[in-house]
Amino acid sequence: MAANPVVPVPELLFETGTTETETTLHCTGKIVSSTAAQFRDAVKNLIPGKKIITLDLSGVSYVDSSGLGTLVGIWVSANREGCELKLVSSDRIKELLRLTNLDKLFATSRLPDPPSF
Repeated sequence: MAANPVVPVPELLFETGTTETETTLHCTGKIVSSTAAQFRDAVKNLIPGKKIITLDLSGVSYVDSSGLGTLVGIWVSANREGCELKLVSSDRIKELLRLTNLDKLFATSRLPDPPSF
């Protein structure tokens, strides 16, 4: 009898979109200690030569302290290169940034609420 292999689901996925004025990195999953380096590398590879990078975290369900530290490090790197870093986030992540006083670093946007019927 053959065993059914279990394929692990990636904890964090990325999709990149680019226009003339900005690059958007759509993230889905969790930004935690096990994915922080992957997140950092994905964003830092986008920074050179860019004026605006938007991190769409609306698909991120959880951010731990490693994720917050990584966001700050990314902000420092982008700022050093003259790149504006924007966030699109859920209310949950926006509140986390507010509670940790990190909301002042980022120009945050929020996705509109879905229509209620």
